Amino acid sequence: MPLFDVYQLLPITPVRAEGRFIWDEQGNRYLDLYGGHAVISIGHSHPHYIQRIEQQLRQIAFYSNSVVNPLQEELAAKLCSFSGYADYQLFLCNSGAEANENALKLASFVTGRKRVVAFRQSFHGRTSGAVAVTDNPAIQAPFNQQHEVSFVPLNDREALQQVMDTDVAAVIVEGIQGVGGIRLPDDDFLQYVAALCETYHSLLILDEVQSGFGRTGRFFAHQHAGIKPHLITMAKGMGNGFPIGGVLIHPDIQPRKGMLGTTFGGGYLACAAALAVLEIMEQENLIGHAAQMGDWLMQQLSQIPEIENLRGRGLMMGLDPKPDFAGLRKHLLQQHRIFTGEAKPHTIRLLPPLNLQPEEAELFLQALRQSLDEIRKETSAVSFHEKQKS
Repeated sequence: MPLFDVYQLLPITPVRAEGRFIWDEQGNRYLDLYGGHAVISIGHSHPHYIQRIEQQLRQIAFYSNSVVNPLQEELAAKLCSFSGYADYQLFLCNSGAEANENALKLASFVTGRKRVVAFRQSFHGRTSGAVAVTDNPAIQAPFNQQHEVSFVPLNDREALQQVMDTDVAAVIVEGIQGVGGIRLPDDDFLQYVAALCETYHSLLILDEVQSGFGRTGRFFAHQHAGIKPHLITMAKGMGNGFPIGGVLIHPDIQPRKGMLGTTFGGGYLACAAALAVLEIMEQENLIGHAAQMGDWLMQQLSQIPEIENLRGRGLMMGLDPKPDFAGLRKHLLQQHRIFTGEAKPHTIRLLPPLNLQPEEAELFLQALRQSLDEIRKETSAVSFHEKQKS
């Protein structure tokens, strides 16, 4: 087998996508409520997105960061203004892991320190520094464990206070923990973290790779708490499928030549894709739409008794079905062709495109209720047969 077999693959081969739907090679249509790990922010195959990239491809597709790229400057101005960070600086790269690597490196450059504080159940990427601040030993090689990292439980002020000291370069926290199961830092906890970083002259890094770009009803999830971090990392929804990442950098942090670098980061096509995303988000008011749709969907889901726990903001939600319904995600996919995400143990993650329509949300709710009913009947039938055998 030529591919290095590291992925748990679903038995589906998508061949076409449009809006909030994808089609497999048999012509079956699936409602995409996962967006490929929260990547699809403006929907699949948006006409303006395609036009922007096609037009750029005909002009110039690539040159390295050894020349002036006006699209980078245009993207920086648009992104910083639209996000509410007009005075910040932008460094462009290729992915969320790379964004976090550069943010951690900057924090160490600025403070002259090595140690980082991160949170339990966090996920920041799979490259060396990013995986070192990820709370999952199973994906850390011995090489990654050389970094000085202290992990504390999310929303635990006392535990955080105990590990903070003058040797901490940075505290890194997700706007909402995605892989960790849609776990939200409390607004007042983020405010406490920000204040603590100021006290110890440590840098606050907000990982908005999954939770940014309008997903929670604000441009960044941390803006619900009213704080301004020193460094903000982003990717995923930034390019709607085209690889691009970035770091927003506090104006007090001064760059020097050669401090950071990348060959492909901020290339012409990547910038064109990211500009198209921002233009569509603005034209279609997708941030406001995500907030409105999220509130409505959350209210509908809260009325389903088989859902044991429900949490999230905007169109970033996690729901835990009761133990008897642990196979719900698989059932939704196989029986109703509804794509959702999953986090352990059995959390279903909803990360749909921000332009999810009411009728599509209704389709999901109908399929969800039907799946719960079908699983209940299947479980009852199995229990009946087991009793008959005994």
